[in-house]
Amino acid sequence: MNRPWLREERTGLAAERILDAAGGVFAERGVEATEMSHIARAAGCSRATLYRYFESRQALQVAYMHRQTHRVVDDVARRLQHLTDPRERLVEAVQAALAAVRENPVLAPWFTGADSAHTAGLADASPVLQSLCAAFLGDPEDSDTQERARWLLRVILSLLSTPGRDPGDERQMVERFVVPVLLAPVGRTTRDDHGCAPPV
Repeated sequence: MNRPWLREERTGLAAERILDAAGGVFAERGVEATEMSHIARAAGCSRATLYRYFESRQALQVAYMHRQTHRVVDDVARRLQHLTDPRERLVEAVQAALAAVRENPVLAPWFTGADSAHTAGLADASPVLQSLCAAFLGDPEDSDTQERARWLLRVILSLLSTPGRDPGDERQMVERFVVPVLLAPVGRTTRDDHGCAPPV
């Protein structure tokens, strides 16, 4: 039975409630195992109605991922308000993003088991996620910043899919191998004449 909120004049609200329902199904079944029929049933609408708002299963998955990522970014931004040092901000941003995803029972399953590779593929191809990373690093329209943003996104996805031994181990990796590259001046190599990375 169709619910009254699934009306054209309330498209935005309808899409949000569908995504709310989808989140529960993703957490229960896994991302790849969730079919549109499962989401339609949870949302209380027909599959035909569901396809009015999301043209495909992947489109719905991407929309859900984008919505949740915006929420994580907003949460991370609040945590970093008091930090001014660029190095400290970058390290804490990565740590906070990892924690926000891992502590969320709806998001965490996206990065476990068989779903982790699928999620990484969706995220890596997302201009929205890359743009969010670029905005954190500097001018999102700058090509160098965009390149760094793609790398930062891959680092975060990698740590979510294959965690370090503990948060301290991950922090050390970010401080030693990520910060020097992402915060290096444009055009400056991150290695000395002997091929070694500069000290952190």
